[in-house]
Amino acid sequence: MGRGDREFAEFAREASGRLLHAAFLLTGDRHRAEDAAQTAMVRTYASWRRIRRQDPYAYARAILVNHVRDGWRRPIREYATAELPDRRDPADVAEGVSRQRWLVEALALLTARERAVIVLRHYFDLTETAVADELGITVGTVKSMNARALQKLRSRIGEPALKGELP
Repeated sequence: MGRGDREFAEFAREASGRLLHAAFLLTGDRHRAEDAAQTAMVRTYASWRRIRRQDPYAYARAILVNHVRDGWRRPIREYATAELPDRRDPADVAEGVSRQRWLVEALALLTARERAVIVLRHYFDLTETAVADELGITVGTVKSMNARALQKLRSRIGEPALKGELP
């Protein structure tokens, strides 16, 4: 394994969990999130020599958001099957699932663009300017979408629920 490969492997260990979580917040679907995070890592690796001395996490994050946005433009067609997949015992992971379910249901109340603004702004803790740059919109649009999305969440879920601990 070359030096660049070792550096990428270390980067992947550090960044993949957070990218996967962000992808899940953006998509609301575990399988699509895994696909999006994997795509981001593959494309980051393909550009590793060029971007490794810059900010590879920002590069991977931008790829992730763009990949998910492309999916909004060209939705993936899913076809139902007659067999249901095996399911785990719900008692094993009940609390973690209920917290994740609350967050995913809350984010599902938003439009795709509002969800992207909320995740980039509050999960990645990006500035309004950085969110605007990543989504290709103006700072004013980021501010208004963020305010509108937070208001939607507050009105539909209730103020006390938002003050609770997030997963």
